[in-house]
Amino acid sequence: MRFQVKLDAEGAVALDRHELATLGLDPAALAAVAPAAGALDATALGDWLHARPRDSHKGDNGHVLCIGGEHGSGGAIMLCAQAALRGGAGLVSVATRSGNIAALLARQPEAMVHAVDSTQSLASLLQRASVIAIGPGLGQGDWGRMLLDAAVASGKPLLLDADALNLLAAFPLALTADTILTPHPGEAARLLGIDAARVQSDRYAAARSLAARHGCVVVLKGAGTVVGAPQRMPFVVAAGNPGMAVGGMGDLLSGVIAALCAQGFDPFDAAACGALLHAVAGDDAARDGARGMLPSDLLPHLRRRANPPT
Repeated sequence: MRFQVKLDAEGAVALDRHELATLGLDPAALAAVAPAAGALDATALGDWLHARPRDSHKGDNGHVLCIGGEHGSGGAIMLCAQAALRGGAGLVSVATRSGNIAALLARQPEAMVHAVDSTQSLASLLQRASVIAIGPGLGQGDWGRMLLDAAVASGKPLLLDADALNLLAAFPLALTADTILTPHPGEAARLLGIDAARVQSDRYAAARSLAARHGCVVVLKGAGTVVGAPQRMPFVVAAGNPGMAVGGMGDLLSGVIAALCAQGFDPFDAAACGALLHAVAGDDAARDGARGMLPSDLLPHLRRRANPPT
């Protein structure tokens, strides 16, 4: 494989496209080799994202419940909720600490924000949700563990990110096949009981091991995000850029994938399409400069890319 490069508007080197170096091998021999993974670029979004029927209503597009935001970490769960809204969820609720409510409503009045301090106060929210995204800003204390246990016990489709993954590594739980895990290499290493360097040395093997261990979909984040699941050929996302290496980007990804699940996507398709949508929106935002790019800079691009051209 070789990369063709070009200079962007600021004179920086940017990848243009991938080309296969065949090394003079017979094309028939190459065609006979079964692929180990599929590559996803921006053109694949149209395979998943189609125009909605004109008579759609909010109930058709699902209800995402975002759980997290321990004291001092309210921004993480709001980024998740904002991305779920921009990803097309019909309704988005947030279960968080009471101290976050005023700021979250001021930032995103379309989200329904609730103070939760017990499993009893969470129960009605769990019942109404189509899918649960838990982890952004959750913390690893008793509050976070209580909420994670309740979310897993609900039997609803789940997305686990951030501290939900760290709690899972410390206190293993049985997960269902419609669960999605979205670890970065450090979180993947903790889940597997190895170091991050080993995860990075073979990202496909790490994603495959996580999917087999937990029996669910895995999105191994990073440069070349890998999406895997038991008995599925993995995908690698051929989009994204170094400007996305900033806190909060993973919170957006959680919201986007959860929104697609709520709209009826199969968990694997939601993970693959969501990871690609997030990366492509990041590339769009980086046109104004990768350095200093913020997660919130992706939000208008998420909306635009989530809608097919008319």
